[in-house]
Amino acid sequence: MTDSDGRPHQGPAGSDGEPVYADRVYRSVPGVISGVLLLAVAAWLIGDAALNGTGKTPWVSLAAVPVFAFPVIAYTLRPAVRANDRRLVVRNPLRTITAPWAAVDALRAGYSVELLAEGKKYQVWAVPVSLRQRKRAARAQDRGGRPQHTSRLGMVFGGGGSSSGPGVQGSADPTRAWSDQVVNVLQEMAERNASRPEAAGPIEVRWCWWIIAPTLAGLVALIAVIAA
Repeated sequence: MTDSDGRPHQGPAGSDGEPVYADRVYRSVPGVISGVLLLAVAAWLIGDAALNGTGKTPWVSLAAVPVFAFPVIAYTLRPAVRANDRRLVVRNPLRTITAPWAAVDALRAGYSVELLAEGKKYQVWAVPVSLRQRKRAARAQDRGGRPQHTSRLGMVFGGGGSSSGPGVQGSADPTRAWSDQVVNVLQEMAERNASRPEAAGPIEVRWCWWIIAPTLAGLVALIAVIAA
């Protein structure tokens, strides 16, 4: 949430007297759009098969609904990253990783975005890496003579998107690729908030059973209908 001047919405003061801001949320807009389109096309095809099909076709099409719909939701609509002054929440297709900032070792963007915490590595599905954006940014930086950005931990991130690409609030260089901007902002949040008492604690990993269970049940039902 932001104020009228574009800054994050300021809430009540925290325990250290500093203002508490609403969560920053990052997700892939193309991923969400593709998920909505896939679900719309599937609904049309499955609906047509259920209403107009003959024999086992209507039952097979209905049994296929959870087998198709829940994985699409998991891999396109569900992934998201939420960050505040206490923790980072990474919502992947089948798992949710909650990492207090004190437990975060680093975030890095190579061919994919990764969270390193407590000696383990977690993929960040909600922030896909675009090599095309990086190449465009590298060409733009060569023309403008801009230096490569290095974080305070000595991590060097790849180039970013073109000047016409999406900007990330808080990013020092809006011309970089969207994924690299997000990683830079999250890395700076980790460095800034790791010493907060409320940012301590272990990492929590939870499986998304409301995706897994219906998918498996639908698969069993689909196999049973086909074999009947």
